Amino acid sequence: MEPSNDTTDLAAALRTAVRGTVDFGTAARALTTMDASNYRRVPVGVVAPRDAEDVAAALAVCAEHGAPVVARGGGTSIAGQATGTGVVLDFTRYMNGVLRVDPEARTAVVQPGVVCDALRAAAAPYGLTFGPDPSTHSRCTVGGMIGNNACGSHSVAWGTTADNVRALEVLTYRGESARLERGGARVPEGLRRGVDALVSGRLALLRTGYPELPRRISGYALDELLPEKGRDWARAFTGSEGTLGVLTAATVRLVEAPGSRALAVLGYADESAAAEAAPGLLGHGPLTVEGMAADLVPSAVARAALPPGGAWLFVEAGGADAGEAEAAARALVRAAGDASTGARVVTDAREQRVLWRVREDASGTATRMPDGGEAWPGWEDCAVPPERLGGYLREFRGLLRDHGLRGAPYGHFGDGCIHIRIDFDLLTRAGVARFREFSGELADLVVAHGGSLSGEHGDGLARAELLPRMYGSELVGAFGEFKDLWDPDGGLNPGVLVRPARLDEQLRFAGMPEKGAVPVAFAYPRDGGDFSAAVRRCVGVAKCRETAAGAEVMCPSYRATGEETHSTRGRARLLHEMLVGEVVTDGWRSAEVRDALDLCLSCKGCRSDCPVGVDMATYKAEFLHQHYAGRLRPAAHYALGRLPEWLRAAAALRAAPVLNAGARVGPFAALAKRLAGVAPERPVPPLAARPFTRGWRGAPGRAAGGRPVVLFPDTFTNYLSPEAGEAAAVVLADAGLRPVVPPRAVCCGLTYVTTGQLGRARAVMRRTLDRLAPAVDAGLPVTVLEPPCAAALRTDLPELLPDDPRAGRLADGVRTFAETLEEYAPGWEPPRVDRPVAGQTHCHQHAVLGDAADRRLRERAGLTGDLAAGCCGLAGNFGFERGHYEVSVACAEEVLLPAVRSAAPGAVLLADGYSCRTQIGQLGGGRARHLAEVLAEGLAEAGRVR
Repeated sequence: MEPSNDTTDLAAALRTAVRGTVDFGTAARALTTMDASNYRRVPVGVVAPRDAEDVAAALAVCAEHGAPVVARGGGTSIAGQATGTGVVLDFTRYMNGVLRVDPEARTAVVQPGVVCDALRAAAAPYGLTFGPDPSTHSRCTVGGMIGNNACGSHSVAWGTTADNVRALEVLTYRGESARLERGGARVPEGLRRGVDALVSGRLALLRTGYPELPRRISGYALDELLPEKGRDWARAFTGSEGTLGVLTAATVRLVEAPGSRALAVLGYADESAAAEAAPGLLGHGPLTVEGMAADLVPSAVARAALPPGGAWLFVEAGGADAGEAEAAARALVRAAGDASTGARVVTDAREQRVLWRVREDASGTATRMPDGGEAWPGWEDCAVPPERLGGYLREFRGLLRDHGLRGAPYGHFGDGCIHIRIDFDLLTRAGVARFREFSGELADLVVAHGGSLSGEHGDGLARAELLPRMYGSELVGAFGEFKDLWDPDGGLNPGVLVRPARLDEQLRFAGMPEKGAVPVAFAYPRDGGDFSAAVRRCVGVAKCRETAAGAEVMCPSYRATGEETHSTRGRARLLHEMLVGEVVTDGWRSAEVRDALDLCLSCKGCRSDCPVGVDMATYKAEFLHQHYAGRLRPAAHYALGRLPEWLRAAAALRAAPVLNAGARVGPFAALAKRLAGVAPERPVPPLAARPFTRGWRGAPGRAAGGRPVVLFPDTFTNYLSPEAGEAAAVVLADAGLRPVVPPRAVCCGLTYVTTGQLGRARAVMRRTLDRLAPAVDAGLPVTVLEPPCAAALRTDLPELLPDDPRAGRLADGVRTFAETLEEYAPGWEPPRVDRPVAGQTHCHQHAVLGDAADRRLRERAGLTGDLAAGCCGLAGNFGFERGHYEVSVACAEEVLLPAVRSAAPGAVLLADGYSCRTQIGQLGGGRARHLAEVLAEGLAEAGRVR
């Protein structure tokens, strides 16, 4: 079914009929062309219904205009079924609540857009949980889980989504309503008669045509309508991928959550050995039996937490209390016996979360091979009977070798379900042909082992074409009849499951520029210099849509607004569409891309928190550079982007007292902010009366003995916070080091980079390299107090000047304050401060630099407690720009300010970033200081310095 060419009337009719949001604009369409699969289908528009009445109204209009409809939740589907060429119904905006929890019946009633973790949180006060938990549980929706019959790591204990569905409220494309449950309850009479006839006419086929295994997700579950199964309409509908009806509410089963959990981590020689061991553990009642190989453990820290082996099983045990859970986990270790190469029982909740994150992030990390090659979904969730998994994996590895392909299997070994990303070449005709050939051969291998083409994610566009190989033509024909009884017009998610599109059509990479075809300023070393490949890093798993505060930095603007366009994934989608040029047609001049990037704080959180390492801060800088090439820029780019120049001029004129007075109040301050593009709500920070470098050069005794280290006078320290520089010099000297300051002004170029003035950034960076050349050639460490400046020197400098070997040498020599002390004065004892701390780790330190040395230094000084994670919301120029104030405050109110307000009495407020300190001070949190200031004060109190 194809939509009408003219969508104007359709859009107008929907706006008249629907109380929710109707958006047929370029950005809305671009944001929903893809899910987390290899596929791309361009919708005509997006509707966010407010309630079931809105859904019915939207369906009526779409049916009248012959427009297909695709229901969409979090958009994390991996087989392409959350994409469509008609109208997308987005359930995440309004229909996203838990309507009620019944602890006695152990059920909950939810709307389709509710996130899995939100349902689990609502059930938690009653000691209950929702059993299915796919790795995207923090952002996938229950409606999407019902659509795909999602499972997750706990399915060995609590089953699939179908096992946990009690009743469903749905609407057909023609607007008929039904309540689906065991026995049928309320189903339109014509539909009931037709389905009854279909089932009764094929009893033998339905009883014998399905493989017996726990993860059989492919096709329609027509066998659930057999008389001996109680004619369970809800289970038959679950997994239908939006092709039969549109879900408006669901009653789901809740299960008792264990009071405590322990994790048995078992090592094996390889994944086949782990797979062969998994079935033997099922009889011991584990909550999970998850497997993964060594090539999916990205960090040395995570690898060190695992027992010896080339692959591991994560086997979780539960108990009423910690002792019972640990005993159950140790029993699992004993059950593993000599087959295991090593074992650990992890009882600490934090360490368990670290290990589970490695497993849950695999859907993203697996998309990049160790050598940087790209890998893709499409065949990452086949399932076979668990007892055949080891043999299947060996043959699967052989098939990969035969086709010259690579991938790292992982997944739900206890259920026989394997996930893998494979390095298909989906950019060339020959590569796509090999993808198709391999798909057919793998389907035959799965069927030969009695398996299912899909064990969790559904068939979608990726596997539906191959269903006849699994089920045969007669049963697949029955699927078609079932679809036609529900949806005779073919209006719901056409091309999926029934009468499917070819698996090598509608691939997301069609139309993308060839490598090197897009001239860019950054080098993109992780992507072979290819901006298109950098954008392709986003595979759509949507970790950036997590809303739980405090765990990570990414993505503060999404958590503040709740808008997909302000998520890392949303921005990547718009950049993708900009490169393709079909929906976003004006390239680098695109207003839609510019507006989406406008609220990106350039926090770089995605560089570390995104499983695939998307670096939206760099992409934003690149876009702004290209977008404003030869054009007038926003005023803030000139005022804030070139801040180092203005501050240097003000210092040369010794104008700080006059400027500070004029910036406080009155018409001059208001006019200056307006002309500079600064938010009127923002106080202008005072300039220091004397820059750090001027005070340094005017002070005697700076040439004392000790190992020399360069103390980098960044713009913020030099002109706005010289007390941090002075304190750092005192501490470094006490540690036996000799801080030296460059004789002429240096700058990392950060403000030019964040505003996309990359030509100026290069010039500033080259000048800095010239002025630091003697120190760099001498191999001196360069201590940078301001985390974003250190991050810019570590990453932006070599990526903007890749042909200058000095850039790499300087980047290698950059050290944070704490790193300098730890590496070059390892025997130094800091003063004992012995106070609790509150404040924030700078987002760039989290994402680029790391804070392990800072943690160790604070611990040695008796500074107890953790600093908050996240982004302060000021983020350099971002929070000062007009139009950003509300989002800036919202970001601060998420983690930082609550942490400051709840600080223990006498706590030291720490924030190494000048922006963080400013945000805390301006929003009423008190005066925060750099760690160097606190330690210098401690030295003075101990009588070690004046």
